[in-house]
Amino acid sequence: MSDYQDTYDFEHIREQAVGSVEFVSPHEIKVLLDINAPKNTAINTGTPQLFPKVNGFVLIPNEAGALVCIISWVGVEYSQFPKRKGYQDFNLIDLPFPLRKLSISPLGNLKENNGEYEIERGVFSFPSVGDIVVVPNKDQLQAIVQNKDKNAKVKIGTSPMAANAPVYVNPDKIFGRHTAVLGNTGSGKSCSVAGLIRWSLEAVTKELGEGEESNSRFIVLDPNGEYSKTFDDLGSTVNKYQVKIDDDVNTGGIEQLKIPSWMWNSFEWSSISQATQKTQRPILRRALKEVKAGTDDNEVDLLLPKRTITSLLISLKNIEKSGVSGYAEFPGKQNLGEMLQSSIESLAVVAEDLEGDARKKIREIASSINTVLNRRKPNNSGYYPAFNLKDISEIKEKIQDAQTVFGELTPYEGPDEDTPSFFENEDFVSHLERLANENNVQQYLDFFIMRIRSILTDVRICSVIETSSDTEVTLEDWLEDYIGENEKPSINIIDLSLVPSEILFIVVAVLTRIIFEALQRYRKKTKQVLPTTLVVEEAHNFIKRYNTDHDEISASRLCAQAFEKVAKEGRKFGLGLVISSQRPFELSQTVLSQCNTFLLHRLVNDKDQEMVKKLVPDNLGGVLNELPILPTQKAVLLGWAAPIPTLVEMNYLHEEQRPKSEDPDFWDVWTGKEKREVDWSAIAKEWQNFDKNDSEEDGNAKQS
Repeated sequence: MSDYQDTYDFEHIREQAVGSVEFVSPHEIKVLLDINAPKNTAINTGTPQLFPKVNGFVLIPNEAGALVCIISWVGVEYSQFPKRKGYQDFNLIDLPFPLRKLSISPLGNLKENNGEYEIERGVFSFPSVGDIVVVPNKDQLQAIVQNKDKNAKVKIGTSPMAANAPVYVNPDKIFGRHTAVLGNTGSGKSCSVAGLIRWSLEAVTKELGEGEESNSRFIVLDPNGEYSKTFDDLGSTVNKYQVKIDDDVNTGGIEQLKIPSWMWNSFEWSSISQATQKTQRPILRRALKEVKAGTDDNEVDLLLPKRTITSLLISLKNIEKSGVSGYAEFPGKQNLGEMLQSSIESLAVVAEDLEGDARKKIREIASSINTVLNRRKPNNSGYYPAFNLKDISEIKEKIQDAQTVFGELTPYEGPDEDTPSFFENEDFVSHLERLANENNVQQYLDFFIMRIRSILTDVRICSVIETSSDTEVTLEDWLEDYIGENEKPSINIIDLSLVPSEILFIVVAVLTRIIFEALQRYRKKTKQVLPTTLVVEEAHNFIKRYNTDHDEISASRLCAQAFEKVAKEGRKFGLGLVISSQRPFELSQTVLSQCNTFLLHRLVNDKDQEMVKKLVPDNLGGVLNELPILPTQKAVLLGWAAPIPTLVEMNYLHEEQRPKSEDPDFWDVWTGKEKREVDWSAIAKEWQNFDKNDSEEDGNAKQS
């Protein structure tokens, strides 16, 4: 007997046969069911199962094992004449009989190896017309939906179309290759996201045993405050961050969200300040570069004068590089004389806080500038005559002499404008004003600086972005808090519900970029990756489509681009992405196209359905036709983490383990079953900061 005959029991296959192939194409196969085929329940498979049924499975035996197909259509064909020819041999007259037909889509191949079935993704051999079609038995059904991957250890649910066989996924494929959980409100989408995290950690605990800690890292961006208590039963691994309304109120271990402004790069500053490209952005980048220049603790007192003379030195060097023998001054060009006059005033202010050699050097620089200006008297309009390079060299030499006191003036070395180096917001604004005066562009920067100052002094924003030497958050501390400490598990819930709308996109963009760059540098330094998962709820708010036809630097665009970078490159550095959205049509196509696994809940909107169907192969489009009618807790799993598209009934989550996204109980409140007391006075006072002012006044009264 041949190996083929040893492998496949033809008698067994014949008992499970239900029809034959009558049409074949790469996207669709049509099957004519036998008259004696099961009509609602198949009992020839070892255990009773529903057949035929949409989304059920059938097999077509082939030389490699069996082609696995999913049923996408079931119908009956009525004929006006007999189609069965077999009865003519018995001189019997047959009557027209309705013929049942199936439309099926090929998914993969089922192979048998040492008595166990394994599914192989993809189709390389199509059947021929006339090939038999069989209904799978229980073992074959379970092999179709069960993942034989050795690391598929996370059970997410069962498959009702495969005898309730458990469905397992490999976390490497779910979290490492990016996953999109899509579905309308109320379809169970948030529970699935929370479940993926919970069930994965439970599987790790089971693998390690009690008392052992995993090295898992999850960062959840929660725009609606739904996850605050979802993982409380998992212990101390959960860290929560949000904008605190009142420090005196017990917030249950919730920390103040901090995304300091010194962590922002020049593009993020440009977007929030609406900096124009020609004048404001260059000055902004220069101010950031100079204000981020690091100093030793012993040089803190010299930081301001050093920045002042360094800025002046840069301006003078730029003039020298112009290569002209004289620097003429007239309306329409930079007024060098006015800039030098402004520098004298700035140096005088700086000198007041200095002593000894430092004050002496600053005054020598101011004196040299004054000497040059005395040789060039301004006209009645306030414009100076032409300066020559000798004048500029005199001032430059005095500034360079000051290096004996202030240290080397090398602003282009060390941190650049995008380096997350600490600075105080007030220093940054003051330095911007100084650069505006030095470059004689105050008229272009007045409103610009005013916008920045209003942002940095807004009490709602300060709690998130404020920086000061008294409450300095170091980069090391921030990375430990928000990504996780060494070999310690963490689930970090970032509650964004109270973040002011003016900075929401920037906060999310900075957070995402810093996490990505930190893991990027981790791999560069250690030659290893640190597996981390970034979970984004309501992703359509942060990963919006944007117009690529113009170069506008908007906050929402920067936010989307940060996630696009993670989607395209995060896998190489161990950063996985799980996005959850009810509007896939509004999402960036770049991010969606980089997701390799999809968990699809109920989707009703036709544009959303169209978008999802574009992301799956053509022959699987029929599988998604039931998305508009999927019940809650049911989802279609397809992509890299699933051997074939599978309808999954997700595991049950207890109420305390679910995100707080349930529908409001209108009727119970209306009928008085649930009480709702309203105190708008307390809310209004908190909203308008009256409570804080009252407490400060009470404190002052007690002190007096």
